[in-house]
Amino acid sequence: MSGSSGSGSIVLYLGHRRPGHLASVACRVNNIEIQRLVSLIKTAQDECQPLDCPSSELPEFDVDNAYEVARLIHEARLNEGAKPVGRKIGFTNANLWAEFGVRQPIWAHVYDTTVQFLEDGIGTYSISELLEPKIEPEIIFCLNKPVSSSNLTEIVDSIEWVAHGFEVVQSHYPGWNFRAADAIADGGLHGRLLIGTPRPLAELGSDPVGILESFSLSLARNSQPVDSGSGSNVLGNPLAPISHLFSVLAQLPAHAPLLAGEIITTGTITHAHTITIGETWHTELKGIGLPGITVSLTK
Repeated sequence: MSGSSGSGSIVLYLGHRRPGHLASVACRVNNIEIQRLVSLIKTAQDECQPLDCPSSELPEFDVDNAYEVARLIHEARLNEGAKPVGRKIGFTNANLWAEFGVRQPIWAHVYDTTVQFLEDGIGTYSISELLEPKIEPEIIFCLNKPVSSSNLTEIVDSIEWVAHGFEVVQSHYPGWNFRAADAIADGGLHGRLLIGTPRPLAELGSDPVGILESFSLSLARNSQPVDSGSGSNVLGNPLAPISHLFSVLAQLPAHAPLLAGEIITTGTITHAHTITIGETWHTELKGIGLPGITVSLTK
């Protein structure tokens, strides 16, 4: 769907062949293109429609472009009354990087409409409005003050509570084929965040950094073991993604820093697994004072 003219400029063709089709005239990734992508991607998200990867038709579309698209979509949602409640940090498990063709973590906002607390760690969840959903067991934190350092011990002092939960991710790009910039522009692939029972971080013991690194988790579907992992799979420690995001946001003045009250989910401990209606997913954790959770998937 793309080609080049004799001068070597990128040519993208006009038209709307299918929902979310990226179409344009020959150009660079300028403000007009950014605004066009904002409209296309937000519409695809709102209407649960598939989308062409921006990078497939704009090869120069990069991470900086993607975060600008994501920022403008976020502002549009704020104008519509959305209430941001925190951030998701994705691709923090390097075991997934080769599978999805990424080489760095990504982040996005999460909202009150996409976060659900599970009563006693048990719940049901409808996935009918998500595209190609996958499930990821994660560690989630809530901040009691702004993060002011990348040091893990100092980050501990910024945390009010810790919980275990599932992030349900999705891809508006068919077949989960995308580059990192595409994933960033599409809200970091965030679908929903299902949070188990929060516990004060102090309840983990005298060495929360060590416990978060060494604990283990098993994941089951319909009572059958599917996968397992440990806290060290998440950038070496689930606290490390917060450190990473603090450093990233310091270089992005257009984006707000991490503030008190924000919920931060830190990325999957296992592989991301495809989910379907009718399944029940369960986790069990060892070496950490957090209970497992059980979620049944419905239409």
